[in-house]
Amino acid sequence: MINENRTSNSNKNLLGLNVKKLTANGHAINLLKGMFAVISITWALPVDALQVKVTPTNPQLGDTLSVEINLENQDNSTNPTVAIGKNTYPAFEIAPNQYRALIPTTPLEKAGTRSLQVTGDGQVQNLAVKVQNRKFPVQRITLPPGKAGVNATEYELKRVAAFKALQTPEKYWNGVFLRPNAGRMSTTYGVRRYYNGKFAEDYYHRGLDYAGATGSAVIAPAAGRVALVGRVSQGFRVHGNVVGIDHGQGVSSIFMHLSRINVKEGDFVKAGQLIGAVGSTGASTGPHLHWGLYVNGLSVDPTPWRTKVVK
Repeated sequence: MINENRTSNSNKNLLGLNVKKLTANGHAINLLKGMFAVISITWALPVDALQVKVTPTNPQLGDTLSVEINLENQDNSTNPTVAIGKNTYPAFEIAPNQYRALIPTTPLEKAGTRSLQVTGDGQVQNLAVKVQNRKFPVQRITLPPGKAGVNATEYELKRVAAFKALQTPEKYWNGVFLRPNAGRMSTTYGVRRYYNGKFAEDYYHRGLDYAGATGSAVIAPAAGRVALVGRVSQGFRVHGNVVGIDHGQGVSSIFMHLSRINVKEGDFVKAGQLIGAVGSTGASTGPHLHWGLYVNGLSVDPTPWRTKVVK
């Protein structure tokens, strides 16, 4: 009996608290229980510091996927990345602890599910994004026997490839993109072609064509820095007189077949600023403007950029 009482008394002083006194106040006991419950729940919940959002919600071939990444804490100087297969795309900061990567899709790809791996702040998150199929117009072109097409010069190809590969960290554009010419649209994005009955596997129309009159104004659809100016006299046999604008963060516009160029490399242009005039220089069968929009080196459909804001 003495030993049992001693054991009971020692238990009553659990954690240095006199239980006998606490039992005089039921609220105190409930408070103590609540404290342990809160501590247990807090330790049990994992911290999800990597939050990812992909838009548009129902993308189709030719669309640009925007992957927004929110981090609780960015403790290191390395920006997040987004990988699809062997391709890795950089994510640029668009707000404090908020990043965005842009992923191009094209008519040469197959529709279906894309597996995205987002890495940031020491964490990895895997996402599945379904890209819908899209029917693109088809043109059938018959070439006379022995007719050779116009070939680009090596200098032309190198300059254009270097321009399309730009990934400037700064973001220059803001809001939706403007229409670069007032002419009617004569050829849409993504048109596929047959040449003499044979399907051109690697061809699709990489942009939008506007059937503007010769000399009509060509304006910048969005702000950016002029990173490419080429002329027929320099060897731009296919592109003709051309202007390329770097909008920043892997986004660029190219304007082909111009009759006049109003800017020089290094100029910063605002949305709506005059950059040249419609012409038919280079590989062109008549006056028109070709506007190509590139995201991380691949041609995407400019149309969604004209109707929806990409941050």
